[in-house]
Amino acid sequence: MSEIGKYIYGIVNSNNSLHIFTPKDSYRREKVYTIPYQDVSAVVSDSEIIDYAYSRKDTLAKLLIWHQKVIERIMSLKHAIIPIRLGTFAIDEAGVKDILSKGYSLIKDIMENISDKIETDVVATWSDFNSVLKEVGEEKEIKELKEKILVNPKGITVDDQMKIGVAVKKTLDEKREKCALQIQTYLRDYCKSLKIHELMDDKMVINAAFLINKHEQKDFDKKVEELNSEFAEKLNFRCIGPLPPYSFYTLEIKKMQFEDIDWARKKLGLLDDFATKNEIKKAYRKLAFSFHPDRNPNTPDTGEEFDEITKAYRILSEYCEASKQAGKGDSLSFNEEEFKKNIILVKVRE
Repeated sequence: MSEIGKYIYGIVNSNNSLHIFTPKDSYRREKVYTIPYQDVSAVVSDSEIIDYAYSRKDTLAKLLIWHQKVIERIMSLKHAIIPIRLGTFAIDEAGVKDILSKGYSLIKDIMENISDKIETDVVATWSDFNSVLKEVGEEKEIKELKEKILVNPKGITVDDQMKIGVAVKKTLDEKREKCALQIQTYLRDYCKSLKIHELMDDKMVINAAFLINKHEQKDFDKKVEELNSEFAEKLNFRCIGPLPPYSFYTLEIKKMQFEDIDWARKKLGLLDDFATKNEIKKAYRKLAFSFHPDRNPNTPDTGEEFDEITKAYRILSEYCEASKQAGKGDSLSFNEEEFKKNIILVKVRE
């Protein structure tokens, strides 16, 4: 029998009871409502608890659309909302309030940062990618390389083709980076913060998110239009927004596992039942210094060991933060029963 839990979409800066229903064109019909804690509330629905990591791609796409529609509906009601990562569940209402309680300080800080702000995403692509490639091929360095290869009596080898490909990519990347930097520099003064996202293909020049004041959205859009004119026919610009601050403040609710904590503290040689944050840091630095690949260039397994030490330190650092959110002191307990009292960490997704 499937288990029903509380699916969490995001957090609003209000403890008023909200009842939101699905858009008519949605494939789901779950009632969406709020669970309050002090002066904030989680936006939730009663849903079957499933592991989104094992969902089919088409199912996951539908779930993502539904997740975003609920958040957009909240925004249409004039509420600032902190999005929560897709696929986040709590077992029951008490679990939701536990999340709000442990993340309360972080939530309030974020609310202050996003008050009256929206995210706008800007994507720029080459208008005519083939023309850009042709232009790159006419660069002096690449022309000389082609001419050198063509006069080789042995003909063009696979290695020669690879050299040309590498040279073209290097020049194209430099051209792209120059344009992207120009766009960032031009728009930086008209936003509160920006984040650069991964490019989806070679035709894309920039994929960036900008956090801007709501009342300055028209001015920001105007600046993008000015950029569009400045680059003439070379680039196509597309603005996506207004959006909630997905790129800047999407929250992740991390359920920590005792087995991971126990492995991490043993990896760092912390064998006592308690350790402070400073002791954890000191143990990490000592081991990281000893196993750093630069200090052991002729030892093949050093890099792998260094990575594991770093992973262990990251796990214990998150445990420190979870313990802090749970109101514990500076001393971390490695006792399993004590661990159960601070098993979640509310953090901004990296």
